[in-house]
Amino acid sequence: MMKKYEAKTKGRFFYLIGPSGSGKDSLISYARQRLNGNGSVVFAHRYITRPPLTSGENHIALSKEEFMQRFTRGFFAMHWQSHACYYGIGVEINLWLMKQCNVVVNGSREYLPQALRLYPQIKVVLIDVSHAEIKQRLQIRGRENSDEIHTRLIHNRKFKKSFLLNVPDIVIINNDGTLKAAGEQFVQQLV
Repeated sequence: MMKKYEAKTKGRFFYLIGPSGSGKDSLISYARQRLNGNGSVVFAHRYITRPPLTSGENHIALSKEEFMQRFTRGFFAMHWQSHACYYGIGVEINLWLMKQCNVVVNGSREYLPQALRLYPQIKVVLIDVSHAEIKQRLQIRGRENSDEIHTRLIHNRKFKKSFLLNVPDIVIINNDGTLKAAGEQFVQQLV
């Protein structure tokens, strides 16, 4: 069982969520470039049991065995399983928060209740995108077949109906328009 993180500083924790295809990776990339090394905002890498991709998320690829070894040694502040992969956020985020940095994590909607228990001060940022736009982005991305895309779209529709009622502090950014428009809204939350 993971221990609850006790905030001792003014660092803010931003937990970015949204369905696959909503543009989370693009918004993180936009914010990184826009903030250009602003030391008060730090973007956490996810450790994932998925091979590195030529485009998309800048994650640290681990084998399942490497992931489990790190997990058993307590190297993850948060961890979950989704879409046949294991995901982890390293314990380094606790140091960054103690150093008064604003920490940005590409999180999981399903893991959010646990994340809120561990980090009650989380600021949730939900990236919202229309059904048609998500479908088009997933098709262009080409990582999932048509059945997998269909399953993700159904999951997203079910999730949206109940999700918003259970999150006390949430910012919703619509990403149906330009990356710059949504990116600027995201950056304003972080600084």
